[in-house]
Amino acid sequence: MSLLDLRTCNLGQEHIAHDHAHHQLILATCGSTELEVAGLGDRVTGGRGCLIPCSFHHEYEGDGCNRTLVLDVPLAAVTEMRDGEGLQRLFERPRFFTVPARLSRLATTLMAQLEQFPALHSEIAALLLRAIYLHLESEASAPAPVSRRRPLERIDIGRLDAWIDRHLAEEIRVERLAALCALSPGHFHALFRELMGITPLAHVQQRRLEHARALVRHSDLSLGHIAALVGFRDQGSFSRAYRRHFDGTPSQERRHTEATAESGASLHELRASIAPSHVLV
Repeated sequence: MSLLDLRTCNLGQEHIAHDHAHHQLILATCGSTELEVAGLGDRVTGGRGCLIPCSFHHEYEGDGCNRTLVLDVPLAAVTEMRDGEGLQRLFERPRFFTVPARLSRLATTLMAQLEQFPALHSEIAALLLRAIYLHLESEASAPAPVSRRRPLERIDIGRLDAWIDRHLAEEIRVERLAALCALSPGHFHALFRELMGITPLAHVQQRRLEHARALVRHSDLSLGHIAALVGFRDQGSFSRAYRRHFDGTPSQERRHTEATAESGASLHELRASIAPSHVLV
């Protein structure tokens, strides 16, 4: 049988973009990796895996503290394996999938076996691939659950906010946010508005301004520098947006903060200067 290449690795904080002439399965036992393939974006974690068919361009960047299983599957291996037709279906399209606890435990066990018996990596890989195939087949045949929490299930606001906060200085487009949720831009926009009551870009603007307010209040950075850090093209547009959102300019906010701090310091100094002899008994 053609060799299945299974290996453990740590995906570092480096942006990688490529494609290859083999299928690929990616799982993690800890940590996370941001990955995008064919317009789909998600994180590979202990509870989320990814299947990448051959020749599909993909990009990824790890968190630097992950333990990741990468399985390369040559095209010839698929046809040679038992139920090769089913395995071909497994890689018929790029997809992210949920990794249940039992499958995550199996991946952790197999990772330990791989490290202990590297010569058996092809056999261990075949077992892992078979387990993934059976899991996804059973998941596909199960009736779809009826749920009233459709927006909450498809959009993880905490994860989106964490991604937005890391990219405030950049242009953030709805298409990128939709890809992180594995949704089309139109579907994502509708679900997001239903969930949050505002548009995705209005939400991004709020995140920019809330971070800017913290910097205005608690740093000595110039307003121009703050504007750039949170993604405004110039200080003027930053000040106008800030005034609309907070009913005051950044300069006014900073002066008020400084005055409040000086007043508090003066009061503290006054109290400290009062000696016991000044207190009337």
